[in-house]
Amino acid sequence: MGSLNPLQTAWQQLLQMVKGTIELLPNIIIAIVVFTAFWFVAKFSRRLIKNLTRKKQSRNLGLVLARLSQGFIILIGTFVALAIIIPSFKPGDLVQLLGVSGVAVGFAFRDILQNFLAGILILITEPFTLNDQIIFKEFEGTVENIQTRATIIRTYDGRRIVIPNAELFTNSVTVNTAFDKRRLQYDIGIGYGDDIAEAKKIILEVLHNNTDALQDPPPEALVVDLAGSTINIRARWWINPPRRADAMDTQDAVLTELNNKLVAAGIDLPFPTQQILFHDQTEETDGDRTRQREGWPAAKGNNPEPRRIGNSLQQLAQASSGGGNDRTNHS
Repeated sequence: MGSLNPLQTAWQQLLQMVKGTIELLPNIIIAIVVFTAFWFVAKFSRRLIKNLTRKKQSRNLGLVLARLSQGFIILIGTFVALAIIIPSFKPGDLVQLLGVSGVAVGFAFRDILQNFLAGILILITEPFTLNDQIIFKEFEGTVENIQTRATIIRTYDGRRIVIPNAELFTNSVTVNTAFDKRRLQYDIGIGYGDDIAEAKKIILEVLHNNTDALQDPPPEALVVDLAGSTINIRARWWINPPRRADAMDTQDAVLTELNNKLVAAGIDLPFPTQQILFHDQTEETDGDRTRQREGWPAAKGNNPEPRRIGNSLQQLAQASSGGGNDRTNHS
């Protein structure tokens, strides 16, 4: 009989648990109903705040308020539901428990909290907004969503990039669509023998005739570099709106028309060239051999006579025909 006492004790405890659960069942049902009601109220408040702040000037602030209000209402609903199920429960007990473990939670979720605070600051300060086109490090695309943890952008080739808000908030971000107008520019190289004024005239005519290039501010054509093979003229013009697709379409039309007009006018568009000078294959008229030339140090004393180009060609021909064997025999 003594062996039955533990079984009886366990059975009695199980019966008490079932009885207690049955007694709490109405409270549990009421708590679920109450929490569900708070959840729907939270969703409605978020949707209402977003609808009231649809304007671009307050859209990000509306996202912040909507998310904060939803979280706050759900938190209150959780407290109320717990108080219904456990009448002795007090919100202060939970706050005290969170205070005890707050340091450990802070270290464990430091990055999450940092991204959350950065997301709130981004939504409030609005360095960029939804549908803005931004450049962050090697990523470029359109902002699709600004969450409290990360910002999601869609690249121009159809990929999704998720960037933590802490990185966006502490690093430089280029916003291409921050203003209504955007200036485009492209350097065009013409030959040194071409007429610069004529090239500028053609460039400005093309920019003035392009329907997407704004006339206020007016287009410009400026000489910016005397390069090794070209004189570089920078064509600059403004577009509106400043989105990526508009910039690419306008640049395509402008550069195609510029190439056709400059070539038709006889203006050269040279490619880079290099000239190699051999030190001992120069003409007598090239200058004083005692002076530094082509990067070679100045010679003192006996200066060799400059080799004639004609003689050099003959020597090269002889070397190619049999000079190699001579060098072999001498060695």
